[in-house]
Amino acid sequence: MARPPAPRPDTTPGTAPRTIPRAIWVLGFVSMLMDISSEMIHSLLPVFMVTALGASAFTVGLIDGAGEATALIAKLVSGTWSDRMGRRKPLAVAGYALGALSKPLFALAGSPGMVLGARLIDRVGKGLRGAPRDALVADIAPPEVRGAAFGLRQSLDTVGAFVGPLLALGLMLLWHNDFQAIFWVAIVPGLMAVALLALGVREPEHPPLAASAGRIATEIAPARPPSRLAIPALPAACWWVVALGGVVTLARVSEAFLVLRAQHAGLGLAWTPLVLIAMNLVYALAAYPLGRLADRVAPLRLLALGMGVLVMADLVLAWAPHMGALGAGVLLFGLHMAMTQGVLAAMVAASAPPSLRGTAFGWFNLVSGVAMLVSGGAAGLLWDHWGPASTFLSSAVLALGALAVIGAIRPTQPPDAKPAHTPRPAGRPTPGAGR
Repeated sequence: MARPPAPRPDTTPGTAPRTIPRAIWVLGFVSMLMDISSEMIHSLLPVFMVTALGASAFTVGLIDGAGEATALIAKLVSGTWSDRMGRRKPLAVAGYALGALSKPLFALAGSPGMVLGARLIDRVGKGLRGAPRDALVADIAPPEVRGAAFGLRQSLDTVGAFVGPLLALGLMLLWHNDFQAIFWVAIVPGLMAVALLALGVREPEHPPLAASAGRIATEIAPARPPSRLAIPALPAACWWVVALGGVVTLARVSEAFLVLRAQHAGLGLAWTPLVLIAMNLVYALAAYPLGRLADRVAPLRLLALGMGVLVMADLVLAWAPHMGALGAGVLLFGLHMAMTQGVLAAMVAASAPPSLRGTAFGWFNLVSGVAMLVSGGAAGLLWDHWGPASTFLSSAVLALGALAVIGAIRPTQPPDAKPAHTPRPAGRPTPGAGR
């Protein structure tokens, strides 16, 4: 029989840990700074492409989908690589550095093609850091607070997604709609994020012990590289979560279309960042408490509620008669994001063996990335041919389909197998979708 794991410093045998480890807070602030940098650009990029570069909605959707898909697909490589290295932090630092250094390329872009190139480089950096960072969160956070840890990181990340557009809005008004000047400024918080991660996070020597799908893992020696057969060895519960992530992502339109919808409704050019400010304010406020809730209830129930909220958001955005109704739809969209993103990340961490968490997050993001690319292109085509309402109504239909899938598998499938009232073994010592 395997020797039981020694208690972690923040865990007392027989009790759940009371606090989230300090390193999780640091990772959250790293995400926040990088999101400030990214969202200063991304909150303006759709209207910049349409008004300054003459791009169509299909081009906007394709560039946004291609960029996000590239990031998510790159996470497969980086996640598997981090498992083979037995280390997460070096890849995360490299990814954040690439993201920061790509920002000036947006300021130099003079055509949609150049924007696409800058976007792909930026998103490769995101993909390089994403899966190792998520796996690092799972490695550091004890299972009893893992949902809260992912919720906290996501909440701080979303604070950055709120502050970034707010800065963009202020600078647009101050500098009279000078897009390029704002893009240049965005490099500063990005470099700060790189420095904070490099100096402020100490990586565990190897992934801590954890339970997966209701089974306590045996103690792990310092991480050994998995074989090439490691990917098929992921548990069935993990593949269910991967599939669910793809279904949820396919049903959701890109945030770029929220910005375009507001502009279409008559919102002034300089004020369009308000859309992402409002959405991310709700996202930031709700992500952490909903992450804590995911530690106490069956996660698929919360995921199903999130898809129901998406249906309501899509219907409001499709038929909003005035700016107030449009704002309500944006807020509902932010609530949907808070109810689904952290929950899915925690589900991946719970269903994957510790030594394969990077690989699990990589596959999760690969499937979600393909779904995002398809969703972005289709949403843009619908917008160009039949108008904004068709884009959001099609999303509502797909969200209802996703809700039906979740409802069908909930009674029997492993991701929802842990009842909320079942205590987790004591002494046990790792999302999704930034930016």
